[in-house]
Amino acid sequence: MTGKFDTTKMRPLPEGSETAADILAHVYHALQAKGYDPITQLVGFVLTGDPTYITSFNNARSLICRLERDEILEELVRFYVTEKLNG
Repeated sequence: MTGKFDTTKMRPLPEGSETAADILAHVYHALQAKGYDPITQLVGFVLTGDPTYITSFNNARSLICRLERDEILEELVRFYVTEKLNG
């Protein structure tokens, strides 16, 4: 019996590239790899500050906790506005 397995390849976060954007991308991919809806989980975390919204897989929870929630919101708004103005 041959089964098909989907392998998720996670890219480690390079040393020194721990910007809010880098951390959010890393956490997003970790949540996705574990089968969570990354948007819902990230919104839950930003609204409540409860780190259990973020998986500990691939060090995602530890990384997201390095950021203040206002830093996350700033990055999200900056990206959204930039994309809308340039898109």
